[in-house]
Amino acid sequence: QVQLVESGGGLVQAGGSLRLSCAVSGSTFTNYAMGWFRRVPGKEREFVAAIGGSSDSVFYGNSVKGRFAIARGDARNKVYLQMNTLKPEDTAVYYCAAKDGLYYYILANQYDFWGQGTQVTVSS
Repeated sequence: QVQLVESGGGLVQAGGSLRLSCAVSGSTFTNYAMGWFRRVPGKEREFVAAIGGSSDSVFYGNSVKGRFAIARGDARNKVYLQMNTLKPEDTAVYYCAAKDGLYYYILANQYDFWGQGTQVTVSS
């Protein structure tokens, strides 16, 4: 059974930083294409960042470009989301997603597996 476990959320002041982690277990993937999304109550899920399963190419949503960075851990089944210069509008539940794929993917319905989500709250 594939499981994604996220960690690293919390409360931070505007301008601060947080690092989220996501690890995939129980999988037999060949290529770990992974992404981060976020959701605010009453709004649609928003794409944040993605990393390709084969080339490790990355792509970011416009609202986080230049502030957030997605990177792999020592193992290919683990990714981090480094979030810098956080703003109150970054407050959301952040979800990690994964699929066995070569490229990066920016649509939620392209992913097969999801984590439980971790709350990030940025105070002004």
